[in-house]
Amino acid sequence: MTTSSASLPLAGLRILAPTQLGAGPFGLMFLADLGAEVVKIENPATRGDEARTVPPFNDPAAHDGLYFQALNRGARSITLDLKHAEGRAVLHRLVPRFDAVFNNLRGDQTAALGLDYATLAPCNPRVVCCSLSGFGRTGPRRDEPAYDYLLQAYAGFMSITGEPDAPPTKSGISVVDFSGGILAALAMMIGLHRAHRTGVGADVDVSLLDTALSMLNYMAAWSLDRGWVPARHPDGAHQSLVPNQTFRTADGWIVVMAMKQKFWERLVEHVGLPELAADARFAGVADRLANRTTLIPLLRTRFLERSTADWLALLRGRVPVAPIYTVAEALADEHAQAREMVVEVAHPVFGTLRQVGSPIKIAGVRPDYRAASPLGADTDAILDESGIDAAARARLRHAGVI
Repeated sequence: MTTSSASLPLAGLRILAPTQLGAGPFGLMFLADLGAEVVKIENPATRGDEARTVPPFNDPAAHDGLYFQALNRGARSITLDLKHAEGRAVLHRLVPRFDAVFNNLRGDQTAALGLDYATLAPCNPRVVCCSLSGFGRTGPRRDEPAYDYLLQAYAGFMSITGEPDAPPTKSGISVVDFSGGILAALAMMIGLHRAHRTGVGADVDVSLLDTALSMLNYMAAWSLDRGWVPARHPDGAHQSLVPNQTFRTADGWIVVMAMKQKFWERLVEHVGLPELAADARFAGVADRLANRTTLIPLLRTRFLERSTADWLALLRGRVPVAPIYTVAEALADEHAQAREMVVEVAHPVFGTLRQVGSPIKIAGVRPDYRAASPLGADTDAILDESGIDAAARARLRHAGVI
């Protein structure tokens, strides 16, 4: 079944997006897949989003690359210098035709560039102005630049990641950037829902640090309420549920998670250690936690006796278990393929691109996967529809505004 662009769930939703690098574009991409028109505003003075030039798989002549395409799927592109007074005047001509303005600049830049509701409401009282920044629009660090790595450090993630005797470790993916992008897209949609009901837009302020701190969740509660101090445990083990970690097999690694008592009982049965179920030291969740250092070596020895494939055959469907895949193996897995999580996107320079598909599945809807536009490719069309004619555009180009 196919879905026409006009019948996609977000068809008609228009978002102006002065976005860059990863966090903001990542969140908006899922909206574009489902029909939203995302118009990316790029600075002509810097030749657009620096994501276009991220190596190794970029084409300097085309000012495009696989990194940029992976994050900006479906986005249109206009060039507009918002630091220029005439650029902000053009923005005011555009805003009445859009539902939201979404940026992921530094927290102090939203107001400085006139991207806040107070500035744009006279142009469109319904507009939702969403700011996604490292530290938010308030607070002592609002004007500092922030990147995922820094925020994993600030939020305490790195202090609880990695092996006990290793240096503090970050996640291998940009987990804060991507979570923040999704949360900001959700926050913007909440603002749009209210604007639809009331006719009044708003400022929406989302911080990557706030996002990361919110993800501490139960660990934060334990720390705040009971003074609990988390520790890094060997093999990436869970703080309190045992066994819940990686185990080396005869030819690789697996993750085993006895998250419930029934899984513990099934685990010892299927790995051939039924006597552990009757051992009082391991009877309940608290017992296994208290005797972690005695229990885990027994399981480590047993898992070394057979291959990963053998253990998966024995445990899958009975106990939560997974092989530790490489990136290529994860994308090739039969379940990922069945869920259409690898898709093809046509690109004028790179040919057919294979990318990760949308994780949002809606009955009867197929996402519209399109490559991001070349730098400034949509400038004339978007400005023309707002009444900025060819002569005015030529003047703006000569001035470096577009």
